[in-house]
Amino acid sequence: MALPLYDSQPARRVPWVTYLLVAANVLVFLLTPMAHFASWYGENEVRQCRAAQFTMEYGAVPKELTTGEQQPMPAQIAHECGQSTFTKTPWTSAFTSMFLHSGWLHLLGNLVVLFVVGMGVEDRLGRLRYLLSYLVFGLVAVYGFAYTTPDSTVPLIGASGAIAGVLGAYLVLNPRGRIVSWVAPVIFVRLPVWVVLGYWFVLQWFSLGDKESNVAYVAHIYGFVSGMLFAFLARRAGPSRGIAALSRG
Repeated sequence: MALPLYDSQPARRVPWVTYLLVAANVLVFLLTPMAHFASWYGENEVRQCRAAQFTMEYGAVPKELTTGEQQPMPAQIAHECGQSTFTKTPWTSAFTSMFLHSGWLHLLGNLVVLFVVGMGVEDRLGRLRYLLSYLVFGLVAVYGFAYTTPDSTVPLIGASGAIAGVLGAYLVLNPRGRIVSWVAPVIFVRLPVWVVLGYWFVLQWFSLGDKESNVAYVAHIYGFVSGMLFAFLARRAGPSRGIAALSRG
């Protein structure tokens, strides 16, 4: 898998929204039991239970989103940790789930990609439109995943659906760009953006049948496609000179 590290397209303004999104994801993570940072969640088994309950409370559970009703705590968690004591409004979890991560690797992997491509998309769309589109991409990914697996009670967390939308928008807005990527273990390559992101999309598609994975590949696909569609519309309607000039280089 190629991890994007550097975008060849220079930004023309400070990407404050991208910085804000990165900071928000880090701050939220540090305040969750998954970070092993906040001492008030306890240690060992107690912390693991709090993490499982926290994920159920703030994660996006497909069956809750499709029915609008809070689901009971899964039997295994209830047996080991006790029943839930929270009241949840399901649709709000579509937003909160975008800022939760299961661990440091999950968080850092997402934020490196967001930092590399987000600056370019923000530069071309403008700050407000970029922020709103990021949230919309995330919602499309979450609800797309929910309606694809409507009976699932496994919570979805992570910013990857929204970031997939940013990747899709980047591909449309900067099709001739190049991205320096790291290919494990030590190879660094400078590739056209359509190669890197095209390979990433194909990988998500062919991974859909992996029943053993805990990665929501279908959410990535929904996010990526929504980002591409939004960027096409933005280019057609865009009053911005930056968007109009993007296709030239």
